[in-house]
Amino acid sequence: MADILTPALGESVAEASIAKWTKKVGDAVKKDEVLVELETDKVSLEVVAPADGVLSAINADEGDTVVPGTVLGAVTEGGAASASAPAPAAAAAAPAAAPAASGGAAVDIAVPTMGESVAEGSIGTWLKKSGDKVAKDELLVEIETDKVAVEVSAPAAGVLTITASDGATVTPGQVIGSIAASGAAAAPAAAVPAAASANTGSAQAPASAHLSPAVQRVVSENNLNPASLSASGPKGNITKADAIAAIGAAAPAAPKAAAPAAPRADQPREERVKMTRLRQTIARRLKESQNTAAQLTTFNEVDMTNVMALRAQYKEVFEKRHGVKLGFMSFFTKAVVQALHEIPAVNAEIDGTDIIYKNHYDIGIAVGTDKGLVVPVLRDADVLSLAGIEKGIAALGKAARDGALTMDQMQGGTFTITNGGTYGSLMSTPILNTPQSGILGMHNIVQRPMAVNGEVKIRPMMYLALSYDHRIVDGKEAVTFLVRIKELLEDPARALLDL
Repeated sequence: MADILTPALGESVAEASIAKWTKKVGDAVKKDEVLVELETDKVSLEVVAPADGVLSAINADEGDTVVPGTVLGAVTEGGAASASAPAPAAAAAAPAAAPAASGGAAVDIAVPTMGESVAEGSIGTWLKKSGDKVAKDELLVEIETDKVAVEVSAPAAGVLTITASDGATVTPGQVIGSIAASGAAAAPAAAVPAAASANTGSAQAPASAHLSPAVQRVVSENNLNPASLSASGPKGNITKADAIAAIGAAAPAAPKAAAPAAPRADQPREERVKMTRLRQTIARRLKESQNTAAQLTTFNEVDMTNVMALRAQYKEVFEKRHGVKLGFMSFFTKAVVQALHEIPAVNAEIDGTDIIYKNHYDIGIAVGTDKGLVVPVLRDADVLSLAGIEKGIAALGKAARDGALTMDQMQGGTFTITNGGTYGSLMSTPILNTPQSGILGMHNIVQRPMAVNGEVKIRPMMYLALSYDHRIVDGKEAVTFLVRIKELLEDPARALLDL
């Protein structure tokens, strides 16, 4: 008998919860087959079978909290599944298998690989029903994860049987349906005449139109005919851009409709969408940060004239020499590191009744993605040059947007920088990335009249915001820290001369 153990969960992750068992007691399993999924506050993990045999025991139910090394269950090696175990499954599968009985062997529809570190996804809306005929490579369903949406197409032509319903959680390799390579769909079609007749009043896409859920929503809300849409996507699929372009083309005909109230009644005024796992984690961590730390924000403004002039003078030579553009983030990172050297409390954290002062400078760089905000960490920023900082930030930003960040790249930061100015923010109060004690908010650069040596001059000004944990950082230290950053940015030579 081989025990199924909870694996190591990653740095600073002490426990996980059982999300779902993919097998029941008595089921036959193969070595390395996924048996159970674990969820932590950062990642989802898969636990596989340690050997071939039969799942003989489940010691932790779905929703239970476990720690590394916990025995989740056991596999009896070399056994065979009991005769009673497959009986219910066979009975339940009998109606679904009916369409396939009239034709050739069924071809499984499996969940594809969904990207590095993506352990599961959710079934979107099936574009076909069980019993429908489908063509090879026809789009059937989209699987949504916290990072990407993956399209699943028909592996063969035939009759579709669905085994995973809309909204179900699935893992890579899981079978979500099958296609009978040959056979008629008459029997399944006859079983649902009421549903078919109920939908005759709305425009339906022909079999040749491949509509993803996003496209289907645009088509339905704007009463478009899929047959009239041009398809520019791969495999003849209609893209969302195609549907939106059709709306614009149909716009001149809109004045003919004198009463806008009728189509409005067909459109939902609200839409309920389940939060992705990434968004749930972001929401929980930000609220925990507010509830834990005594957060306070202090503001200042910096004249960006000298940094902008230095950047404009050397940006072309810098890019030719180092192969990366010279941005503002490298100047801010250098200034932050030097200020952290001088005010170590801002680079520390509280652990119970102890204060941990960090002698390393790993700077978190907040990156906005389509799926939410992530904070990858630039390691040992104090020993990096401006070029090294720019290359590191560019690599982390690309990995974040591609959904390819690893857990190691997102843990262990000592201070965070967030740049809302890229989106036009003039001023904000950033929330701490706990357990860190400080976060610097950068904002938009705006030309403003300033008093310079008794004269009014137009200067490129940026507001800076430092949010800090008042339990460990005093107001004097916070203000001194922010003023130091202001001095280093307004006179970049200070950083070179260590002044």
